[in-house]
Amino acid sequence: MEKKSGEKQFIIIDGNGLIHRAYHAMPQLTNTAGVFTGAVYGFFSMLFKVIQEVQPEYVAITFDRPKPTFRKTLFVGYQANRPHMESTLSDQIKIIHEVVEKIGFPVYEVDGFEADDVIGTLAKRVIVEANNDNLTVIIVSADRDMHQLVTPQVKVLAPVTGISKMYLYDEEKVREKFGIAPGQIVQYKSLVGDASDNYVGVPGIGPKTAMDLLQKYETLDGIYEHLADIQEKNPRLAQKLLDGHDSAVMSRTLATIVTDVPFTFTVPECDFAKIDLKKIDGIFEEYSFTSLRKRLMDIFPEKSENTEEKTDKKKRPNQLKLLN
Repeated sequence: MEKKSGEKQFIIIDGNGLIHRAYHAMPQLTNTAGVFTGAVYGFFSMLFKVIQEVQPEYVAITFDRPKPTFRKTLFVGYQANRPHMESTLSDQIKIIHEVVEKIGFPVYEVDGFEADDVIGTLAKRVIVEANNDNLTVIIVSADRDMHQLVTPQVKVLAPVTGISKMYLYDEEKVREKFGIAPGQIVQYKSLVGDASDNYVGVPGIGPKTAMDLLQKYETLDGIYEHLADIQEKNPRLAQKLLDGHDSAVMSRTLATIVTDVPFTFTVPECDFAKIDLKKIDGIFEEYSFTSLRKRLMDIFPEKSENTEEKTDKKKRPNQLKLLN
């Protein structure tokens, strides 16, 4: 991934999203003590591949909290159809949290909010605090909800295949992929709902109708402001919109990523240069991650203690594939 001259990059990692992707992409590895470590291995493998490719100046990691979020309070059925977490995964999440903290990566998580909201808040505050056009935020997540956050200074790097191929979304790529602007993604979901989060939008309105409405009226409010016009041309559609108004408004709230979550944050505390790589190496040795220890030296040869190794490893190719 090429940087513009003078550009700095701040990556925000969707921790839970990365963990789940790693868990399903990796085999059920165990260490010498019989502890399941596949998701742990996959998480850090992908994390460092991203760092190797992006070469960011700043890194932050976010996680969900176990307490119910405001969305669950607002709508009791929110995410009600999601399966319970397997014990082999929940145990590994604890390990990942511990390792991330030991290494010294800055972690952000807030009771009552999803990691999505923390990511949205971080993205906004990074740009505001940096106050210059040379800093770009890159959100690393496969969650399509993140695309609503894309702006000229915020992009989304989404895993595509396992943990090796990724796709970078800017405003143009979002429009190409979804047919709407990033700012309209919430409006779209307020109409069609989201089965994975278990809310319905406006019953009876599908993707094509939603797209047609948004192309003409742009927003949910714009659609309802022109309900009389819609009634003239399509009474059945107007009735669906009328009957589903409250559900649409609720769905919009559920779909909208909050960007003003209260927590303390400064850009300098996320400086990647502060990460202690010697600690990482020791922790990976503890969990029998031999190949990850070697990859760590490949990714950060300049911090290797062996000068000969450093020179050799710089020649090794990057294995992360970015799709355009």
